[in-house]
Amino acid sequence: MTTPAACLLYTQDPDLVRRVKAFLRTMTQVRHVAEPDRLDAVLQQNSPALLLMDLRAKECRELLDQVQKEWPEVLVAALGTLRSEPLRSAEQSGIYAAEDLQLDRRRFQALVGRAFDFLRVMQENRDLRETSLQVPMPEPTRHLEVAPERSATSSLPLLRFPRVFRRFDNVDALLASVVEGVADAAVVTRVGIFSKIRQGDRYRLRAGLRCLPETHDVEYSERDPLVRWFELHAHLICRSNLAHNPEQSQRSLLRRALDTFGAEVILPLYARGRIIGWLFFGHRVTGQPFDYSDLEGLTILAEHVSTVLENALLNEEITLQKTLAETLLKSIPPGIVATDEDGVIRWFNPMAEQILGIPNSDVINKPAEAVGSRLAASLRDTLESNTPVPLQRWIDPNTRRSLSVETRRLVDQHTPLGAVAVVQDLTGEESLRQKQELVDRAAFWTDLAAGMSHEIRNPLVAIKTFAQLLPERFDDPNFRKDFNEIVVQEIDRLDKIITQINDFAHPPGLSMKPLDLRAPVRKAVEIARSRLGPSVMSIETTIPFDLPKVLGDETALAEALAQLVANAAEATAGQKKGRVTRGAKPVRNGGHASGVLITVQDNGRGIAPALKGKIFSPFCTTKARGMGLGLPIVKRTVFDHNGRVDIDSNSHGTLVSILLPASSNGS
Repeated sequence: MTTPAACLLYTQDPDLVRRVKAFLRTMTQVRHVAEPDRLDAVLQQNSPALLLMDLRAKECRELLDQVQKEWPEVLVAALGTLRSEPLRSAEQSGIYAAEDLQLDRRRFQALVGRAFDFLRVMQENRDLRETSLQVPMPEPTRHLEVAPERSATSSLPLLRFPRVFRRFDNVDALLASVVEGVADAAVVTRVGIFSKIRQGDRYRLRAGLRCLPETHDVEYSERDPLVRWFELHAHLICRSNLAHNPEQSQRSLLRRALDTFGAEVILPLYARGRIIGWLFFGHRVTGQPFDYSDLEGLTILAEHVSTVLENALLNEEITLQKTLAETLLKSIPPGIVATDEDGVIRWFNPMAEQILGIPNSDVINKPAEAVGSRLAASLRDTLESNTPVPLQRWIDPNTRRSLSVETRRLVDQHTPLGAVAVVQDLTGEESLRQKQELVDRAAFWTDLAAGMSHEIRNPLVAIKTFAQLLPERFDDPNFRKDFNEIVVQEIDRLDKIITQINDFAHPPGLSMKPLDLRAPVRKAVEIARSRLGPSVMSIETTIPFDLPKVLGDETALAEALAQLVANAAEATAGQKKGRVTRGAKPVRNGGHASGVLITVQDNGRGIAPALKGKIFSPFCTTKARGMGLGLPIVKRTVFDHNGRVDIDSNSHGTLVSILLPASSNGS
């Protein structure tokens, strides 16, 4: 297990700190030192290391000389202004590297990578020297291997520790108390707890007593070698026992960890088979080293701290989830009223107070009837019923608000807990809907008046003109003949307008029955031909014989399709290669037919973009004559048949698609 490379940055420039950390984020953790008085202490914690020194920083020249003299295992890379005197002077002093402050990412990462390789070689050489100088320890005689007796003082930490089990509202306060209790129980100068708050976080110092200032900046990920070592070995680290570790690389890793924390002993903390942190101790107050009985007592103490930390983290997570849930229920727009199995109100959020006009204190822990008889009845019905109660709407008698109430059973893994009512205030929506209805009604009558005045004025003008000429030309037989034909024709036109408006306002009842769509499609062409003449004859038809039947009214569908065919014929009128295509095909869902798709397509001029959003609105038309009620009637007819109509139009033509569901009686 390789000792992690340490990288230190000495500077007072926050922008340089940000850039260096960003460049080296994937390579190592950069520890920033801002005060010159702390540099020596940090080097003590992290030697060997790569030290990046900003030549603009305070006392940098003096510190550079000091590091070179006192820390031979620290590589120094100076950062300064290119071709400046301080940078040239630092480079000539024999440091590892000198770089421009305007860092190039790739060049800088390559430099740090080479420095880490050099540090690794230095570490390996030092390890080899230490191994070669070690004197083999004489093997103890077998009959003398007796486990040391447990000291009576080993139980002392446990006698002093229970006072830390006090209840706190947050984990930080609890851990601070744990640290104080552990320091008192173990009689040590320094104690610290590293842990992570939740899954995916990094291990950080959560609480400490007389810890080194830099310890607060140290972080460990789950992949860090120290964390991996704890997972693999699952026992404490003691400075006095490092020499007994047979692997030199592990000794370097553990020594680095002890130096980083300024600790003599580190004990891992476990919960549910996973490491959740560690507890470290400094020197004993007496200055004496830890013996076997001390380490045994500290181990037992660490087990208790593990339990406290696990419970604290679980409590923190539960508290966070509870806070989020309560905040969510308080913040969401609907009112929430929840009861237990006995119909007693246990939750009443602020929006429910506002919507129902009842204070929270008047309903909490009281029967459901406290929120009103009608809402209480819905909650009671939900508690007594196994099926969902339908959504209900009513006007609240107290606030005169328009309410929508939906109630549901509360069940946790088949265990009934109560019922909840979601209360929505629809007053604003109802007001907007009513205003929109007024606007739509006004627009309807405006369009109707405009259409009526246009359509009715023309026949009335013709009738009036002939009526005025009648006394003068009454003896003219040709005039009387024209008068008779034109007046009757215009009156029929007026009657047709009145009939069309009446049909739109009062549609005839539908006689729904299973229907073969080929019949209304053929009838539609005949109706369109009778209205527009022989031009409708040139229609391409693609209708298979295996269409499923639909539930519909043949006359209504024929009228709707005739309107579409007539529109398509009029759109292609005057074109040399005008073409109208009608078709129908089954729509399948899996192995059975779920509906029928009817299409009417033309290659006319298409619908103007400005009119695409209005084509189904009453009295919207581009024709010189007509009320603009054809497509609205088509849409309503399709809607009455539980179908859908879509129009796709561009400058090359228009395609109208009608989808009707297949009859459940079969084809």
